[in-house]
Amino acid sequence: MNDLTFRITQNYDNLTPSARKIADHLRIHYAEAQYLSISELATECGVAEATIFRFCRSLGFSGYNELRLAMAKASLGDTSQPYAAYTSYGEITAADTVETMAHRLYTANMEALAGTLARTDEAAVLKAGDLLEKAGKVYCFGSGGSQIIAMEAWSRFLTISAKFFTIQDGHAQVMAASLLAPDDVVLYVSYSGSTREAADVLGPARARGAKVLLVTHDADSPATGLADVVLLCGGHEGPLQAGSIAAKMALLFVVDLLVNEYCRRNKQATMRNKDLTTSALACRHL
Repeated sequence: MNDLTFRITQNYDNLTPSARKIADHLRIHYAEAQYLSISELATECGVAEATIFRFCRSLGFSGYNELRLAMAKASLGDTSQPYAAYTSYGEITAADTVETMAHRLYTANMEALAGTLARTDEAAVLKAGDLLEKAGKVYCFGSGGSQIIAMEAWSRFLTISAKFFTIQDGHAQVMAASLLAPDDVVLYVSYSGSTREAADVLGPARARGAKVLLVTHDADSPATGLADVVLLCGGHEGPLQAGSIAAKMALLFVVDLLVNEYCRRNKQATMRNKDLTTSALACRHL
C-alpha cells in the first residue's frame, strides 16, 4: 500500500462527506489527478477549492502541492521513470528500446503542441498584440524553468525591437515591477501560474498601472487574476516532471505566436531592425 492510500484509509472515517468524495475519486484516479490544478480537481470532485485544501490538511499534507507529489509517487510502478514525459502513448520504462523511447517522447511533445493549438484564443492573441505594439517597454519575466522561456522570448524580440528587456534575478524583477509606468507591459511566463514569485512581481506591476500578459497552463491559477491577457499552453506536467521538455515546447509555441503577431503588425520596422541586428552579428560567423 502506498503512502497516499494508507493516509486515506487511516483517516477516511473522520472525513466530511465532501472530503470523502475527494478520497473516493483519488483512490481510483490519483495517477491522472496528479496533473490537475487544485481548481481542476475541485471541479472533477464537485467540491470547492477550500474543501480540497482542508482535505490535504486532514491527511497531514501541508497543501495541495504536497498532495500532488504523493499522488505522483503513488502512481509510479517498478519500471516507470519519475522524469518521463506524460503521454497517452505510455511512460518510458527500463525495458523500452531507444526507438520506443524516442516515439514516446515524440508523442508527448506533439501532444503538448496540439494541446496548445487547441487552447489558442484568437481574441487573446490579438489583444496581446495590441499590448505589445503600444507598450513603452516590455519586460519578459519568469522564475525557475519558466525564466528560461522568458529569456528566449526576450532574445527573439530583441532582434526586432529595443523596447524588450529581461532581468533574471527575482529580487530585481520585483524592484523593476515597482517602478513600471502605465504604458509598460510585463510578459510573464509561468507554467503553473501558482508561484509566489509570480505574485511578488505581478502585484506591484498592477499597482503601478502596468499591463500584464501571462503565458501559463492553468486558466484558474492565482496569476491569471492579476493578468490583463492570458494565453494558455497545452501539455501535462506532473510534480515529478517539473521543467519537462514537452511543457517548455508548449510555452515556446505561445512565445512564437506572440513574436509573429508583433512582426506582422510592424513589418517595415521588423525588416529594418532584423537586417541591422543580423548585419551586426555577421562578423561573429566563421
